[in-house]
Parts: sequence; C-alpha cells; structure tokens
Amino acid sequence: MKTEPDRTPLPDGLGILARLDGGSPLPELTAAVNAVCEEAEEQSERTVVILRFAPPPPGAREWPGDVSIHEVNRWERTIRRLERLDNITITVAQGTCGGPVLDVLLAAAYRIGTPDLKLLLPVNDGQFWPGMALYRLVQHIGPARARRIVLWDSDIPLPDAVELGIVDEVSNDVTEAVRHAAVLRGPLSGREAGIRRRLLTEAASAEYQDALGAHLAACDRELRRLRNSGPGTPAGTAAGHVEAAG
Repeated sequence: MKTEPDRTPLPDGLGILARLDGGSPLPELTAAVNAVCEEAEEQSERTVVILRFAPPPPGAREWPGDVSIHEVNRWERTIRRLERLDNITITVAQGTCGGPVLDVLLAAAYRIGTPDLKLLLPVNDGQFWPGMALYRLVQHIGPARARRIVLWDSDIPLPDAVELGIVDEVSNDVTEAVRHAAVLRGPLSGREAGIRRRLLTEAASAEYQDALGAHLAACDRELRRLRNSGPGTPAGTAAGHVEAAG
C-alpha cells in the first residue's frame, strides 16, 4: 500500500488532484489525507481539492479493522480538517465502496459518482462502525432515514445516494466531470465562502442563539467587505478589515 497519495495538479492550474487508496490501513490513509490538507492550506490562490478513490478490491468491507482508539481519533480529526478547509473539496467514488469512502464523501463539498457506484456502510464483525460518519449521515438525511439505512439496509445504492443528496452528480466521464466541477465551483473557494459552507453544515445541529451569533459575525464581515471594496479602495484594505473582524 502507498503511504502517500498520488497528487497530480489539475490541468490549467485548477487545483490539486489526489488519488487515494481506500484499502490502505487507517494510519496510512490518515497521513495521506493530512498531506492533501496541508498542501491545500499552503496555496496562496483559490484551489479546488479533488479526492479520487481507486476502485476497492472485491470483498473489501470491514473498517477500520484492528486499530487503536488514538488512530481512530487522528482519522476523525483529519476528516474534520478536510471538512473545514476553505477550499472547495470534490470527492469522486466508483464501484462498490465501503470503509473510509463514506467518511470522505460526507465531508466533501461536492460529490461525483460513477454509474456503478454502491456505498457499503462501514462494519466490523457485522456491526456498523460507530464513527462520525453516523453523525454526518444524520445531519445530511435526518435521523429517521439514517436509522433505516444503518439498522436494516446496510448499503446505499446509487439512486438512493442521489435522492438523499449524498452524491451530487453521476457521470461516465469522470475526468470531464471533475474539470467541469472545478471550473464552476473553484470561485467558491476562499475564507468567506468556507465560512458560509460551515454555517450550512452547522445549521442542522446548532441551537438558534448559538447559530445567531455565528451568522451575525459573518454578516458583519460581509458588510465591512462591501463598504471597503468600492471604487478607490486601496488593494488589500477590504481583506484586512475582514481578517480583523474574524
């Protein structure tokens, strides 16, 4: 198994393309995703991050296997880091996928699947793995439908994944779908756009008063940006005010 992702710059400087092996041991996959996050955070320009999983070997189902709770904690922190990137993250999955693919799909901003995609819930010894994929699944589709999938179905066929919003686009031509998504959604990368995505993600679980404070802070930053981005504003002034407001 490779310990580093195959990172390839997208054509025309659109961003970073990382090919990941979902069958890698948990520590290696954690290191690979962390390396992608670090590279994205170091980019000075708006950068789209594409995570593409290779088709898994037949019969691969159990996840995460015999690991320590510290390794699980590092993985969950890495997925949270990925989820909170200011960059737009696009995940591509194909074939019958289990294990870490659902974690990464649910943390991504945009998800592309091939027509043969089928998501298997992560299990160990027949029991659904109680990681944060369960939390994100409830956030995405609600507790009733999540309960049905976890307790009774154990997999998510592609039509259901599309209907539930777990997969945003289905394409036979993944290369073209990735390029198109990167061009359209690249402008959505950046600190302020990242804040808006986090507000959307946290809306399902935050109490109203807690959410109100975060939304008002974002509104204040936007008002400051608008006031300071008019004609004659020196370059960098608006960004400076926004940063100070945060």
